[in-house]
This record gives sequence, structure tokens and C-alpha cells, in this order.
Amino acid sequence: MKLTVVGGGSTYTPELIDGFARLRDTLPVEELVLVDPAADRLELVGGLARRIFARQGHAGRIVTTSDLDAGVDGADAVLLQLRVGGQAARQQDETWPLECGCIGQETTGAGGLAKALRTVPVVLDIAERVRRANPRAWIVDFTNPVGIVTRALLQAGHRAVGLCNVAIGFQRKFAGLLGVSPADVHLGHVGLNHLTWETEVRLGGPEGENVLPKLLGEHGDAIADDVRLPRPLLDRLGVVPSYYLRYFYAHDEVVSELRTKPSRAAEVAAMERELLRMYGDPSLDEKPALLAKRGGAYYSEAAVDLAAALLGGGGSPYQVVNTLNRGTLPFLPDDAVIEVQAAVGPSGPAPLPVPDLDPLFAGLVANVTAYEDLALEAALRGGRDRVFRALLAHPLIGQHAYAETLTDQLIAHNREHLAWA
Repeated sequence: MKLTVVGGGSTYTPELIDGFARLRDTLPVEELVLVDPAADRLELVGGLARRIFARQGHAGRIVTTSDLDAGVDGADAVLLQLRVGGQAARQQDETWPLECGCIGQETTGAGGLAKALRTVPVVLDIAERVRRANPRAWIVDFTNPVGIVTRALLQAGHRAVGLCNVAIGFQRKFAGLLGVSPADVHLGHVGLNHLTWETEVRLGGPEGENVLPKLLGEHGDAIADDVRLPRPLLDRLGVVPSYYLRYFYAHDEVVSELRTKPSRAAEVAAMERELLRMYGDPSLDEKPALLAKRGGAYYSEAAVDLAAALLGGGGSPYQVVNTLNRGTLPFLPDDAVIEVQAAVGPSGPAPLPVPDLDPLFAGLVANVTAYEDLALEAALRGGRDRVFRALLAHPLIGQHAYAETLTDQLIAHNREHLAWA
């Protein structure tokens, strides 16, 4: 089995390598190719990756290359974890929207649209080259904004599934609170990427006992702290929102915070410099503890599970993925991309039935889906008016004066990445 990671020079990669090494019985990788145009980073990450494999006794071969076509040639699955423009672009995404009093964030609001516009054309080019190399290869997208990028891939006819680590993080957290194995926790996870709620927590599978009321009753304070929302709000909602819902439920509070502290991009950039220094130490043969603060917790377990299921070698029978709606949420178009529990196998994911969604949540999902439609149109076709329409449609913007200003700012800060600008 050959797997390729595009963006293999990311400081995330050792987390993924550690998972491949530990879970080799689930996903027996014979050749793992790390592809990245940044040769200096790739050398550091690739060296550590080989040492991790050696320490854990994995017999697979790790190859590093800056040649995308060679890297994806014959791959059974390709994982995408790239960041067009790097941390410098992320820094911009998180700062210029604040000038209008809007959220500055890399996947939500105006910053998220900027990232989509930079990313979608690059990902589609990569996917076409994967298809030429092996039409049966699966593409697993971890590149944000996952929902928009995955929809672009599926709309172009690629064999693609989107992946996020929010759900597996909740699964692990709830399992710890309940004192059970993570495999025993089945989430009623529903919504869009970075716009989801846990509406049920069942033990043993989709038909098991729903223990969400117990979780909220006994551990509501800890859960509220994790998602950074007030405990009384969770009690009133009766669900657990992902922490990304804080941008919607506490927008002005978050904007005030973001204006008075260093950006997350600045924190990550400093962390990456230290991680890369550590990766260059030839005695380091395991992922360092600092990597846990970088983000992407449990990404490796989720990626291994998904790839194994898609390639027919095992994996969990049910997994939270980003895939086509196909009537799962009846108020959305069939070709919308949603994030839900699905049965995953070699033919792809099949979403499990979802109980009727409370209008309080369904309304926001429908609104953001409309924004994502317009965002993808802007990413595919370009043009100032399409960018404006997407920003005006976003529920965190919505005012025409803000949308006008943010459109000009977005184009000015991203001109080098926009072929049409």
C-alpha cells in the first residue's frame, strides 16, 4: 500500500507519522511519500519521520520529494494538508477583518473566505494530477476550509472525503469523562465543517443509550470550559456545540479578545520555528510534547481509521466525515457537503440518518451553506462581485458596508494568490 501526504513538510506531519507507526496493523503502509515544495522543511520532517518508524519497528519506506507527480504516482490514497501562503497568509486572515469589527479567523468569516480563494484552485490542480496517476485513488482532505474544499473536489468528480479532528476530539473527551473506551462512544455529530453540534452521545453504537443528558448534568462545567461557552447556554441548548460556534454565539466578545492579544498565527509561527529546530536533532525519534500545542490532536488516528476503511483494510465501521448531503439534512441541497457520522467502506461514505435538526441549528446551517455555495463560486470563477456576494451572505458579516470594505481588503492582501485579481 502506498500513501502520499501532500504538504508533508508541515510540522503536523510527525503526528501523522506516529499514528501510521502505532496503528500499522490497521493500515499496513509499505511506502509513505511526503511531498512538499519547501525542501528544507521536508528534509527535517522526513528525517524525523524515518526515525519514528525505526524506533517503532515499522518496516515501511518513507520517501520525500518536491515532485508532486512522482509523489502521487501509484498512490492508493493521497492526504492533503497544505497551507497556500503559509503562516504569513494566515496572519493576514486573522488580522485585517478585525479592522471592521469582524472575526479574524483562518476558516470562518472573511479570513476563511480568503483561505478558500487561495486554496481551491491549488487543490483542484493537485487532484487532477492524482486522477491522472491513479483514477481509483482516494483523496482525504484535511486542508481548511474542509467543507468548501471537499465540495470543490466532489463537484469536480474526484473520489474525495473531508476530514476534521473536532469529532474525534469530542469522542476522546467524552470517553474519558464516562470512563469507557473511545470505540464505545458514538456521536450524534451534525452540521457543517467547523459548524457542528453533538446532539447525542450513544454508548456502543448508533442504537445505544444516549448519555448526553448525563454528560451535561455531571460534567457540564468541564465541557463548557473546553468549548469556551457558558455552562447555562449548554444547558439551555441541550447539546454540545463545537468551539467554533463561539465565533457565532459570542462574536463581539471574541473580537474584543482577538484585538488585545497576539494572533494564533503568530503563536503557531513561533511554535513551528521551535518544532523545526527540534526535528533537526538526530537523536529525536518520537513526536515532541510541544507538537500537542500545535493543533490537530488525534488527526493521525482519524486519518488512519478513514484511510483503512476506504482502502478495505479495516477501520471503524462509523466515522465522522465531510461528504455529500444526499438528503441527510432535507433542508439542504443534495450536493451540499455536511459533516456527520457515516458508514465508511471502499465505496466511500454513506451518511447515517440524522434526527430532525432543531430550527435554531438548522437555520444557521442553511445560512452558512448558502455562503459556502457563493464562496466556492468565487473560488472557481473569481471576480470582485462574487467575493462581495459571499461576504454579504456570511452571517458574521451581513452588512453591505462591511462587505464592501472586506472585499477590497481581501483582494489587496491576497492578490499574489488570485489569478484573476
